Amino acid sequence: MFLRCFLFISGFIFCIIGLVYDICYLNLLTLGYNFLFYVKFIFSRIECLSFLFGVLIIFFSFILKGDKNELHL
Repeated sequence: MFLRCFLFISGFIFCIIGLVYDICYLNLLTLGYNFLFYVKFIFSRIECLSFLFGVLIIFFSFILKGDKNELHL
């Protein structure tokens, strides 16, 4: 149970960090760059990819089996 909660919270934090950087880099569009360049730039930055890592960690925390004595609702 503790591992699942820890994974969910850490995945949520990674998602927030990634989204903040993605929103900050939206300023590239106001400088005249096109959307394709923005997408390429986002996928080349590790801090922006932390959003995808966070989603994967959250998904893994949902799939992870609990203990034998854990109550499932």
